[in-house]
Amino acid sequence: MSSRIVVLDTETTGLEVSQGHRLVEVGCVELLDRRPSGRRFHSYLDPERAVDPGALAVHGLSDAFLATQPRFAAVAADLREFLADAELVIHNAAFDLGFLDAEFARIDSDHVPLVRRHAVTDTLLIARERFPGQRNSLDALCRRFEIDNSGRTLHGALLDAELLADVYLALTAGQSTLSFGMESGDSASGIPGSVPISGSKVPLSLFTSRPRVIKASVEEQAAHALRLDAIDRASGRPCIWRQMEERPE
Repeated sequence: MSSRIVVLDTETTGLEVSQGHRLVEVGCVELLDRRPSGRRFHSYLDPERAVDPGALAVHGLSDAFLATQPRFAAVAADLREFLADAELVIHNAAFDLGFLDAEFARIDSDHVPLVRRHAVTDTLLIARERFPGQRNSLDALCRRFEIDNSGRTLHGALLDAELLADVYLALTAGQSTLSFGMESGDSASGIPGSVPISGSKVPLSLFTSRPRVIKASVEEQAAHALRLDAIDRASGRPCIWRQMEERPE
Protein backbone atom coordinates (compact mmCIF):
# COMPACT_ATOMS: atom_id res chain seq x y z
CA MET A 1 0.00 0.00 0.00
CA SER A 2 1.27 3.46 -0.88
CA SER A 3 2.30 5.80 1.92
CA ARG A 4 -0.18 8.67 1.73
CA ILE A 5 0.57 12.13 3.13
CA VAL A 6 -1.54 15.27 2.95
CA VAL A 7 0.36 18.54 3.37
CA LEU A 8 -2.05 21.15 4.71
CA ASP A 9 -2.25 24.88 5.33
CA THR A 10 -4.97 27.32 6.34
CA GLU A 11 -5.66 31.05 6.44
CA THR A 12 -7.87 32.63 9.10
CA THR A 13 -9.65 35.81 10.15
CA GLY A 14 -7.25 36.26 13.07
CA LEU A 15 -4.80 34.53 15.37
CA GLU A 16 -6.96 33.23 18.23
CA VAL A 17 -9.54 30.52 17.65
CA SER A 18 -10.62 31.01 21.28
CA GLN A 19 -11.77 34.52 20.34
CA GLY A 20 -14.12 33.22 17.66
CA HIS A 21 -11.81 33.61 14.67
CA ARG A 22 -12.60 31.39 11.71
CA LEU A 23 -11.05 29.76 8.67
CA VAL A 24 -11.08 31.65 5.37
CA GLU A 25 -9.05 29.23 3.24
CA VAL A 26 -7.89 25.61 3.28
CA GLY A 27 -5.28 24.16 0.92
CA CYS A 28 -4.00 20.57 0.74
CA VAL A 29 -1.66 18.63 -1.55
CA GLU A 30 -1.26 14.86 -1.65
CA LEU A 31 2.04 12.96 -1.59
CA LEU A 32 2.15 9.26 -2.44
CA ASP A 33 5.38 7.51 -1.48
CA ARG A 34 6.98 10.96 -1.00
CA ARG A 35 6.05 12.13 -4.50
CA PRO A 36 3.38 14.72 -5.44
CA SER A 37 0.39 12.87 -6.90
CA GLY A 38 -1.15 15.96 -8.49
CA ARG A 39 -4.27 15.71 -6.29
CA ARG A 40 -5.20 18.86 -4.38
CA PHE A 41 -7.99 20.19 -2.21
CA HIS A 42 -8.58 23.91 -2.08
CA SER A 43 -11.40 26.15 -0.96
CA TYR A 44 -11.93 29.72 0.13
CA LEU A 45 -14.53 30.02 2.90
CA ASP A 46 -17.10 32.52 4.12
CA PRO A 47 -16.14 32.93 7.80
CA GLU A 48 -19.41 34.69 8.68
CA ARG A 49 -17.45 37.40 10.46
CA ALA A 50 -15.03 40.22 9.65
CA VAL A 51 -11.35 39.65 8.93
CA ASP A 52 -8.95 41.40 11.31
CA PRO A 53 -6.79 44.08 9.63
CA GLY A 54 -3.63 42.19 10.58
CA ALA A 55 -4.86 38.99 8.94
CA LEU A 56 -5.99 40.90 5.85
CA ALA A 57 -2.46 42.27 5.46
CA VAL A 58 -1.12 38.70 5.54
CA HIS A 59 -3.43 36.98 3.05
CA GLY A 60 -5.27 39.80 1.28
CA LEU A 61 -8.69 38.07 1.40
CA SER A 62 -11.30 40.79 1.88
CA ASP A 63 -14.68 40.52 3.59
CA ALA A 64 -16.42 41.31 0.29
CA PHE A 65 -14.63 38.47 -1.53
CA LEU A 66 -15.10 35.94 1.26
CA ALA A 67 -18.84 36.70 1.50
CA THR A 68 -19.23 35.13 -1.97
CA GLN A 69 -17.53 31.84 -0.94
CA PRO A 70 -19.06 28.65 0.53
CA ARG A 71 -19.37 28.18 4.26
CA PHE A 72 -17.32 25.47 5.93
CA ALA A 73 -20.30 23.14 6.29
CA ALA A 74 -20.62 23.01 2.50
CA VAL A 75 -17.08 21.68 1.97
CA ALA A 76 -16.56 19.70 5.19
CA ALA A 77 -17.48 16.30 3.73
CA ASP A 78 -15.13 16.75 0.75
CA LEU A 79 -12.33 17.86 3.07
CA ARG A 80 -12.85 14.87 5.37
CA GLU A 81 -12.73 12.54 2.39
CA PHE A 82 -9.51 14.10 1.13
CA LEU A 83 -7.86 13.80 4.55
CA ALA A 84 -9.09 10.25 5.21
CA ASP A 85 -6.39 7.70 6.10
CA ALA A 86 -3.57 10.19 5.49
CA GLU A 87 -0.71 11.37 7.63
CA LEU A 88 -0.98 15.15 7.98
CA VAL A 89 2.05 17.40 7.51
CA ILE A 90 1.54 20.93 8.84
CA HIS A 91 3.82 23.84 9.78
CA ASN A 92 2.93 24.87 13.34
CA ALA A 93 0.31 22.15 13.47
CA ALA A 94 -1.37 23.25 16.71
CA PHE A 95 -2.56 26.47 15.02
CA ASP A 96 -4.15 24.88 11.95
CA LEU A 97 -5.56 21.88 13.82
CA GLY A 98 -7.14 24.16 16.40
CA PHE A 99 -9.04 26.05 13.71
CA LEU A 100 -9.99 22.91 11.76
CA ASP A 101 -11.24 21.13 14.89
CA ALA A 102 -13.30 24.20 15.85
CA GLU A 103 -14.93 24.30 12.40
CA PHE A 104 -15.72 20.57 12.40
CA ALA A 105 -17.09 20.81 15.96
CA ARG A 106 -19.48 23.59 14.91
CA ILE A 107 -21.24 21.22 12.52
CA ASP A 108 -20.67 17.92 14.38
CA SER A 109 -20.98 17.75 18.16
CA ASP A 110 -19.37 14.28 18.07
CA HIS A 111 -16.27 15.44 16.19
CA VAL A 112 -13.10 13.61 17.24
CA PRO A 113 -10.00 15.87 17.21
CA LEU A 114 -7.90 15.36 14.11
CA VAL A 115 -4.79 14.48 16.13
CA ARG A 116 -6.68 11.40 17.32
CA ARG A 117 -7.73 10.44 13.80
CA HIS A 118 -4.47 11.06 11.96
CA ALA A 119 -0.74 10.84 12.44
CA VAL A 120 0.48 14.45 12.43
CA THR A 121 3.96 15.71 11.56
CA ASP A 122 4.78 19.28 12.55
CA THR A 123 7.53 20.62 10.28
CA LEU A 124 8.11 23.56 12.61
CA LEU A 125 9.13 21.19 15.42
CA ILE A 126 11.43 19.28 13.07
CA ALA A 127 13.00 22.52 11.82
CA ARG A 128 13.56 23.86 15.35
CA GLU A 129 15.29 20.63 16.32
CA ARG A 130 17.45 20.63 13.20
CA PHE A 131 18.20 24.38 13.13
CA PRO A 132 18.10 25.56 16.76
CA GLY A 133 18.29 29.29 17.31
CA GLN A 134 17.56 30.07 13.64
CA ARG A 135 14.49 31.43 11.88
CA ASN A 136 12.28 28.53 10.86
CA SER A 137 9.36 30.23 9.16
CA LEU A 138 8.20 28.81 5.83
CA ASP A 139 9.98 31.63 3.98
CA ALA A 140 13.20 31.05 5.94
CA LEU A 141 13.13 27.32 5.21
CA CYS A 142 12.46 27.94 1.52
CA ARG A 143 15.56 30.13 1.40
CA ARG A 144 17.60 27.57 3.36
CA PHE A 145 16.68 24.75 0.99
CA GLU A 146 16.77 26.95 -2.14
CA ILE A 147 13.08 26.44 -2.88
CA ASP A 148 11.63 29.12 -5.15
CA ASN A 149 9.02 31.09 -3.18
CA SER A 150 9.20 34.23 -5.30
CA GLY A 151 5.46 34.00 -6.02
CA ARG A 152 4.60 34.26 -2.34
CA THR A 153 3.91 37.98 -2.07
CA LEU A 154 0.93 37.16 0.17
CA HIS A 155 0.15 34.04 2.16
CA GLY A 156 -2.18 31.59 0.41
CA ALA A 157 -3.19 28.20 1.77
CA LEU A 158 -2.71 26.21 -1.44
CA LEU A 159 0.55 27.91 -2.45
CA ASP A 160 1.90 27.52 1.08
CA ALA A 161 0.92 23.83 1.16
CA GLU A 162 2.79 23.29 -2.12
CA LEU A 163 5.88 25.06 -0.76
CA LEU A 164 5.62 23.18 2.52
CA ALA A 165 5.55 19.87 0.64
CA ASP A 166 8.94 20.75 -0.88
CA VAL A 167 10.25 21.87 2.51
CA TYR A 168 9.02 18.65 4.16
CA LEU A 169 10.74 16.49 1.55
CA ALA A 170 13.97 18.43 2.05
CA LEU A 171 13.74 18.28 5.87
CA THR A 172 13.14 14.52 5.84
CA ALA A 173 15.27 13.62 2.82
CA GLY A 174 17.33 11.13 4.84
CA GLN A 175 14.25 8.95 5.20
CA SER A 176 14.04 8.31 1.44
CA THR A 177 15.11 5.08 -0.20
CA LEU A 178 18.47 5.44 -1.92
CA SER A 179 19.67 3.72 -5.07
CA PHE A 180 22.45 1.62 -3.59
CA GLY A 181 25.27 0.29 -5.75
CA MET A 182 25.90 3.80 -7.04
CA GLU A 183 29.39 5.15 -6.60
CA SER A 184 29.57 8.43 -4.73
CA GLY A 185 31.24 10.18 -7.65
CA ASP A 186 28.95 8.71 -10.33
CA SER A 187 25.34 9.47 -9.45
CA ALA A 188 22.41 9.56 -11.81
CA SER A 189 21.77 13.19 -10.97
CA GLY A 190 24.88 14.33 -12.79
CA ILE A 191 26.28 15.93 -9.64
CA PRO A 192 29.24 14.09 -8.08
CA GLY A 193 28.33 12.69 -4.68
CA SER A 194 24.57 13.24 -5.02
CA VAL A 195 21.47 11.12 -5.50
CA PRO A 196 18.05 12.05 -6.97
CA ILE A 197 15.28 12.13 -4.37
CA SER A 198 11.73 13.16 -5.24
CA GLY A 199 13.04 15.06 -8.23
CA SER A 200 15.71 16.95 -6.26
CA LYS A 201 19.48 16.57 -6.28
CA VAL A 202 20.63 15.94 -2.74
CA PRO A 203 24.32 15.60 -1.78
CA LEU A 204 25.22 12.05 -0.78
CA SER A 205 27.20 13.47 2.14
CA LEU A 206 23.87 14.27 3.78
CA PHE A 207 23.33 10.56 4.33
CA THR A 208 26.86 9.63 5.35
CA SER A 209 26.98 12.03 8.29
CA ARG A 210 25.88 10.89 11.74
CA PRO A 211 22.07 10.79 11.87
CA ARG A 212 20.35 13.37 14.04
CA VAL A 213 18.01 11.98 16.68
CA ILE A 214 14.73 13.91 16.84
CA LYS A 215 12.89 13.11 20.05
CA ALA A 216 9.11 13.01 20.03
CA SER A 217 7.34 15.73 21.99
CA VAL A 218 4.84 14.90 24.74
CA GLU A 219 2.01 15.67 22.30
CA GLU A 220 3.53 13.41 19.64
CA GLN A 221 3.97 10.57 22.14
CA ALA A 222 0.33 10.92 23.18
CA ALA A 223 -0.82 10.86 19.57
CA HIS A 224 1.35 7.79 18.96
CA ALA A 225 -0.19 6.02 21.94
CA LEU A 226 -3.68 6.80 20.65
CA ARG A 227 -2.79 5.40 17.24
CA LEU A 228 -1.47 2.19 18.84
CA ASP A 229 -4.70 1.92 20.87
CA ALA A 230 -6.68 2.07 17.62
CA ILE A 231 -4.51 -0.65 16.05
CA ASP A 232 -4.91 -2.81 19.16
CA ARG A 233 -8.71 -2.50 18.97
CA ALA A 234 -8.79 -3.29 15.25
CA SER A 235 -6.58 -6.38 15.59
CA GLY A 236 -8.01 -7.63 18.87
CA ARG A 237 -4.56 -7.96 20.44
CA PRO A 238 -1.49 -5.83 21.23
CA CYS A 239 0.16 -4.65 18.02
CA ILE A 240 3.75 -5.60 17.17
CA TRP A 241 5.13 -2.30 18.49
CA ARG A 242 3.57 -2.88 21.91
CA GLN A 243 4.81 -6.48 21.93
CA MET A 244 8.36 -5.29 21.23
CA GLU A 245 8.11 -2.67 24.00
CA GLU A 246 7.14 -5.39 26.46
CA ARG A 247 10.12 -7.63 25.66
CA PRO A 248 12.81 -7.68 28.38
CA GLU A 249 16.19 -6.17 27.55
